[in-house]
Amino acid sequence: MKFTDGFWMTREGYQIQNPTDIRDIVQKGDSLTVYAATKYIRTKGDTLNGTLLKATYSSPMPNVIRVTLNHHKGRVKKGPEFELNHQDVNVDISQDEQGAVLKSGNLEVQIDKTKGWDVNFLYGGKRITGSGQRAAGYITGPSKEAYFREQLDLGVGEYVYGLGERFTPFVKNGQVVDTWNEDGGTSSEQSYKNIPFYLSSKGYGVFVNHPERVSYEIASENVSKVQFSVEGETLEYFIIGGDNPKDVLDNYTKLTGKPALPPAWTFGLWLTTSFTTDYDEATVNHFVDGMAERDLPLSVFHFDCFWMKEYQWSDFVWDEAMFPDPEGMIRRLKDKGLKICAWINPYIAEKSYLFDEGMENGYLVKTADGSVWQWDMWQAGMALVDFTNPDAVKWYKSKLEVLLDQGVDSFKTDFGERIPTDVVYFDGSDPVKMHNYYTHLYNKAVFELLEEKIGKNEAALFARSATAGGQQFPVHWGGDCSSTYESMAESLRGGLSLGLSGFGFWSHDISGFENTATPDVYKRWVQFGLLSSHSRLHGSTSYRVPWLFDEESVDVVRDFTKLKNSLMPYLYNSAQESTVKGIPMMRAMVLDFPEDPATYSLDTQYMFGDSILVAPIFNKEGDVTYYLPEGTWTNFLTGDKVQGGRFVRENHNFRTLPMMIKPNSLIAVGATNSKPDYDFANDVSLHLFELADGNTAQAVVVNQQAEQELVVNVTRNGSVLEVRAEGAGKPWNLVLRGVESVSSVEGGSQAAGEQGIVVTAAAGTSSLTIQL
Repeated sequence: MKFTDGFWMTREGYQIQNPTDIRDIVQKGDSLTVYAATKYIRTKGDTLNGTLLKATYSSPMPNVIRVTLNHHKGRVKKGPEFELNHQDVNVDISQDEQGAVLKSGNLEVQIDKTKGWDVNFLYGGKRITGSGQRAAGYITGPSKEAYFREQLDLGVGEYVYGLGERFTPFVKNGQVVDTWNEDGGTSSEQSYKNIPFYLSSKGYGVFVNHPERVSYEIASENVSKVQFSVEGETLEYFIIGGDNPKDVLDNYTKLTGKPALPPAWTFGLWLTTSFTTDYDEATVNHFVDGMAERDLPLSVFHFDCFWMKEYQWSDFVWDEAMFPDPEGMIRRLKDKGLKICAWINPYIAEKSYLFDEGMENGYLVKTADGSVWQWDMWQAGMALVDFTNPDAVKWYKSKLEVLLDQGVDSFKTDFGERIPTDVVYFDGSDPVKMHNYYTHLYNKAVFELLEEKIGKNEAALFARSATAGGQQFPVHWGGDCSSTYESMAESLRGGLSLGLSGFGFWSHDISGFENTATPDVYKRWVQFGLLSSHSRLHGSTSYRVPWLFDEESVDVVRDFTKLKNSLMPYLYNSAQESTVKGIPMMRAMVLDFPEDPATYSLDTQYMFGDSILVAPIFNKEGDVTYYLPEGTWTNFLTGDKVQGGRFVRENHNFRTLPMMIKPNSLIAVGATNSKPDYDFANDVSLHLFELADGNTAQAVVVNQQAEQELVVNVTRNGSVLEVRAEGAGKPWNLVLRGVESVSSVEGGSQAAGEQGIVVTAAAGTSSLTIQL
């Protein structure tokens, strides 16, 4: 929200009071509170009839500093609040005549009271940002409404990322962003997942601790500032430091929660009924059997909305006309090796039998006069489950539990954005704050039920909406995109922004949700979709099985589904790393190469884990331009070697794309490609790429419980490769990519393979010596 009229003037009707003259700095325990008048105090009389603003600095964990700006603290504070974690931290506080310093880890805040209002944040002794004169401000509007704002310095050449799944330009400089969850598709400034956290290219993050609307002006009101504001008497934010952007995400997700690890089966191909298409068990079997007949590995079948009878969403009862034997149908599908996902949402239509139950027991959100809140959007007479009521949560879970007992394995938790603000919640929560936060309670309830019934590391959602902390309940998908190359690109932008907001796992509707893709869009999107963390074929009014597009589409789906399944030893270790470090599997290039300015604005390519660069193709002709950082990169699919440190222009058919392996990489490839959940360590092949002299490449293979089973390190000394393996209880292979011959191998046998020399090590082999 803009409060100024240009640089000098204030907008008509608004009054801004800035902290101007620091009158006192008080230490209380491990915190500092700064008291500042909004004018310079020259005489005792100047202290009368004036405003005193407060800024309190504290630290919930190392390298994180909390800033609380406040005017009147006596106001009633209503929830909800983000659930934040705290750690033991040694806070170092010092004061002198010039000001005060609070230090947490390598991050510190310096307050200089000799310069009026001068607050600087430093990491490792280097200034990263700060708040100066006329930056922080308490504001009253035309109707006496109150706001608090902060303006943090934005340096020359500094870029801002994140703020949730945003489909607008990847670099947020110059944009106005309001964090307000809305069902706006993927082609506008609206977002399903608004996260009040941004990441700076300078290597720090800022999290605004408000679930309600946070209004950002990112170099768009004051071009050298990031401004954020909220309505009310208080504004709280956290400065989050780290040695690099990955460390910042690690610290941010320590504060707001780490992503859970999705089960291995979720990484396979998902196929759905689509939304408004006609389907029954025969239709489902036709699709499932058709995939099997064409050797197209399928892991999950998803039943979208109309598994329930129209006008009765959600009653969680199968439409008997279409599915007379749901338990038998699910059993038969599971006998074919499939997991089952069912669509749900948090709304109860009046025709649903659950409406009367919810109304009678007070489980539905109410209006001020005690009525059940209802409207006719989405479903006729739609009401909303009140997840602030513990009994309503139990009730909702009990209805889903019936489906789990029938054999359902996962839920697509759709919607959660259309949340009214003129309502009353059971626990008295502020309905404005609940607008964004509602989805957190909704997804949390469903995810908890899955963990309770199926087990930890077996729970997985397919969720559309989220707020800060929602990364704990994966997986999330990108919402309603169109079947065009432009929408494919905007979906990727949204996913990369979400990944820079602390979310580890992300998916999208392959070939687009709205309309029907042309065969070329379908095939290009399949490549992209099966080189994403999670992969789902889904649409609105038409089916998405590949043979409805063309025969080559069948081949492309087969190629890339099997490719992804074979990469599961590499991918599942990357997934496990996401849960520990809070970094996404699909990473914007700037996250992995923060020292390379050429990566700062790249949004049509990404790193898939540590070592694989993917550049999807966004045109029918197969032309692609992408950037490679320094080094010799190898196309995993073709074996072509490309020198980096430059932009590369290529043309690809529908069976290939730039899938480039970073030099000094060791990629674990599985022994099977027919499914995603198998014994990753058994007969695994470790593909070595462009290992430079004096360097070591490492591969870690974990099992489906995220326990390390095999760790292999390959070190090159001149023409000799020293290979050391830990936990080698099963046979494994080392593939020297692009190498035609070696002089000798000690500890294993060698043979020529299609992609290079294959060195085979028996179970228990812990070392190899290879003479190149």
